[in-house]
This record gives sequence, C-alpha cells and structure tokens, in this order.
Amino acid sequence: MQAFLRELSYLVGIRFFKEDKILMYDMVIRNGTLIDGSGAPGQHSDVAITAGCIVAVGKDIGPAKKEINAAGLLVTPGWVDIHTHYDGQVTWDPMFSPSSWNGVTTVVMGNCGVGFAPVEPGKEDYLIQLMEGVEDIPGAALAEGIDWKWETFPQYLDVIESIPHAIDFAAQVPHGAVRTYVMGDRGANNEKASAEEVAAMAAIVKEGLEAGALGFSTTRTILHRAKDGELAPGTTADREEVIGIGRVLGEVGYGVLEVASDLDPEEEELAWMRQVGQETGRPVTFACLQNNRDPEQWQRLLAAVDEDRAAGGTLTPQVAQRPAGVLFSLESSGHPFILHDAYQKVAQLPLAKRVAALREPALRREILDNPPDLAGLPEVFTQTLSAWGNMFPLGDPIDYEPGPEKSVLAQAHVNGCSPAEFAYDTMLEREGKGILYMPLLGYSNGDFEALREMMLHPNAVFGLSDGGAHCGLICDASMPTYLLTHWARDRTRGERIPIEQLIHNQTQRTANFYGMHDRGLIAPGMKADINVIDYDSLTIHPPEMVYDLPANARRLVQRVDGYRLTICSGEIIRENGHDTGAMPGKLVRGPQPQPQPQPQPQPVA
Repeated sequence: MQAFLRELSYLVGIRFFKEDKILMYDMVIRNGTLIDGSGAPGQHSDVAITAGCIVAVGKDIGPAKKEINAAGLLVTPGWVDIHTHYDGQVTWDPMFSPSSWNGVTTVVMGNCGVGFAPVEPGKEDYLIQLMEGVEDIPGAALAEGIDWKWETFPQYLDVIESIPHAIDFAAQVPHGAVRTYVMGDRGANNEKASAEEVAAMAAIVKEGLEAGALGFSTTRTILHRAKDGELAPGTTADREEVIGIGRVLGEVGYGVLEVASDLDPEEEELAWMRQVGQETGRPVTFACLQNNRDPEQWQRLLAAVDEDRAAGGTLTPQVAQRPAGVLFSLESSGHPFILHDAYQKVAQLPLAKRVAALREPALRREILDNPPDLAGLPEVFTQTLSAWGNMFPLGDPIDYEPGPEKSVLAQAHVNGCSPAEFAYDTMLEREGKGILYMPLLGYSNGDFEALREMMLHPNAVFGLSDGGAHCGLICDASMPTYLLTHWARDRTRGERIPIEQLIHNQTQRTANFYGMHDRGLIAPGMKADINVIDYDSLTIHPPEMVYDLPANARRLVQRVDGYRLTICSGEIIRENGHDTGAMPGKLVRGPQPQPQPQPQPQPVA
C-alpha cells in the first residue's frame, strides 16, 4: 500500500511523505455536501480527522487510514441537545438512546430542577419518586438501574465519568435535589428557606459548578409534581432563594440558569430571571411554548426578551421544534377510556388478550355507552381526554402538523360514527398499537406558524426534546432529526426554514450557549463530532413502546433511518442504524474554549 501511494503521489505531482513516512490522516470524509454548522451555505468539501479532532477542511486533502465516500450525502456536525433527562439512564445506557439514534453527540441533562445528586444516604427513594412524577421515568427502572455510589454532586460526576459512553454528556445541578439535601422534608414540602439555608444551597451549587457542572436548573411549574402529587421542591421558592443561588453563576463566571416555569405571575417571574441575568451576565433560559390558556403569551415573552437584551440582559427563550404533545395508546400511561369502569376490567391484561377483549362487541358497547363520572377531577384533565377536535390518528408516515380535517372529530363524521368510537377503533389498529396524537402546547392555532416564529427569533435556543423522559406519554427525542425531515424538506402547510440555519441552531448555537466552544462546527481544530446523512431517505418512524429499561420497564421510542454514520471524537459510534461498540464519549466538565487549529503537514508540489 505504501509503495502504491508513493507511486501515485509522484504521478499527480504531490508529495505526502516526510522522512520517508507517509503523512496520513486518521479519517477523511470525501465528496459530501458539507453544512458546517456556521449557518453558511452548504458546499462540496472533504473533512480530515486526526486524534479525534478536525484537522483540515477543503479540497485535495491527502490520504487517510480510513476513507469514507460521502457522495450524495450531507456532512454535518453532531447535534448538541441541551434539554434531556438522562440523569439516571447515564448510569446504565452507554448509548444515551434514543438520542444517539438521532445523530446527537452531546447531551445536557439535569434540567427542570430534578436529578440524583446531591443525595443524603437513605433518601434515594425520594429522588426516584420525584423524577418518576416530574419526568415520567419508571421508578422501577431507576431503582434497579442506579447504584448510588455518590452523595455529593462532584462525586456523582466522578461516578458517571468512570462509565464508558458512546457520546459526550454534561450535567446541571438540580434545585430539587439540593433543596432536599439541605432542608430535608421542609425542602421537599416547599417551606420557606432561611438565609442560612439559601447560603448552604448556593455553596453546594458553587461546588457542583466548580466540579464541572454546566449550569443550575429549577422548576416553577405546578405541572411538575412528585409521584405522591406534591409540588417539586423549589416550585414556590421566593425571589431571595432563587436569586441567591443564581448569583453563584456570576461568582464562578460560567454556567446557565435553566428554568421550567408557568410564568404566572408573568411579570414577577420575568423580573427575577432578568435580575439574575443582569447581575451575573450569565444566560437565563426558560421554556417558551404557546399554551391554549393564553395563546398570545409567547409573543409577550419574546417582546420581554427583546427588551431585556436591549438593556444588556441575558434572557433566552428555549423553544421546541414541534408541539409538546401526548401519545394515547393502549400501552401508554393514558388514553380516552382509561377512566371507564368497563375498561378497568381488562386494563391489567397483557396487550394481546386486552385487544381481544376490547374487540368483543359487548365490552366495546359497555365502554362506549358508559362514560365515567369525572366530577372533582381537574378540568384540564377531563377536557384532554375528550378533546376530539384536537386529537389525531398518528399514522405512518407520521404527521405532527395535521389539518383540522384529520382530527378524530372530523374523521368520525366522515366515517359515520361517534368520535369516541373512532378513537377506540384507532387504538385497536396494528394489534393494539394504534396511536392518537394530542398536541398540548404549541398548536393553539392548528398549525406551526407560532412555532416557526419562535424558532426564528434571534435570541431563541433550540431545546425541549426531553430525551430520556416522559416514557409513557411523550416521545420527542427525535426533534433534532425532525428539523431536517419536516422543517427543511417536507413541510407543506407553511414556509420551510433553510437547512443551514436549522443545523446552525442545533449545533454551534446550542453548543456555544452552554459554553462548549469546542464542538458544533466543522472547522480545523474543532472536536470531530460529525453526522453523515442520507438526506433523501431520512425518515422518522412512528413511536413504539419497548420494554428495554431495567426491570423490563417501558418507554416510547422512535426508530430513524438515514444516518449513515455518527462520529464522536473521531470514532464511528453508529453506522447505518447500528451501534459499533466504540465508546469515545466523555463527561464535559465546565466550559470548553474554542481550540486553536494545530499546524498540519501539508502536501507540497
């Protein structure tokens, strides 16, 4: 081989040798359409990798130990997903599935104020039931999968760093765990913290940041409750507490404050977040979603962000790329008939037997003719279960932006049956695996125009995939892939978004937002996290329930086709939809400066 390359080099007038040794890269990706993550137009270019870093981008790149022909394919940075909940799964799943299936090469976990460190010995079960309640991760899986070899947050980082992983991961210090650790039951019960307790919490957060955490997270929404129904710790914490802890970010000079909030009262919530950002100079990000209760609130929030930024603030709306929606099926945590007494007769049967029973005319009629008494239940809950005009069959191919004519209500009219009958029969399709999709946030107008405006806001950051969470009702870890399939390629009910902008927002922008300046861009010196994608065949398949968590617990996942290669730190971790076994992933400790390109040997004529 060496002799052949030598002769070839002489023929083309190029020398790749120094001191009689061939100068070879570890890997070169050739002939692909490079979309580098900067937002610049795509171009045909080759990418060379050595020692886990990108060392050359351009034409006429020399030979490599491994040559990859990417003709007809996209070459992009690996996705950086900043809103996940792999805090437990990180201890047993080296792949961070399903995020890695979707080309994600870096995840940030510890969002929404929940996580597993610090923890007082003997209090582990509380953090499990908190995570189960807030993020719908099966408690049995967490109890069996986590070994709890830590107490403090730095110890937690040490433990998860010692476990092999395929992709990179970063953590945030969660308010709920910190508050419970400092205040015990008083913290869990959302009692007021004393000045001394606030100082103690701030010290723990500072310790976590100095050990490598990329931020601090808290929750302010009444939707986040522990399994017993109690509000998550910190939900009602006063300004003194959240601002007192938030100031730590300014003291260490890095980190993000991530907030899950109902923004009610709106002005008060925005005021304390603004104060933290303006005092510390550190980014403060909050979930910005359209809600049916106040469908225009998102516009006020974006206006408030603009005002804050003009005053030197750091408020950053974190926006989703499709609605936050629940998936109703016979296998999920809920569906329109789950409260019916007649359904409860068969609710515990294995799926196949349950489907057979539900197909029996007598039971079908009993369920449909006898709706439950919903008196005393929250209105939002009861309305959700019968909102037929906002409920849609999720078929194949999947459609997350369906028109009103595709609703259960409209389809029932076409088929000459009641909406309840149509929903019932839809869930029985595919041997009981039929799915009903209900967009809860981001679909008040029945289209994606509000989402699009939020995504295009210059100060917004992409997030909210919730990878690893909401195992029984939501399946949004495919959002990074959805950017390409829907927003860049397939959308028909409105304008699309240029693919270069979408990729920039999911790579360089998300990476830089959390201070990871060494990734998210294909350029010399940067970390070699790369996707090679068959764009034309890129497909997200319908959600399916699998039982592959510890304790055989369930979770919703979506399979994807079209990722030819996913590369992390220069190693191929997935190829044509299969794990390779490579484990180059690392814990990201603290901010990462943008590397300086190292001089590389260049071929000379």
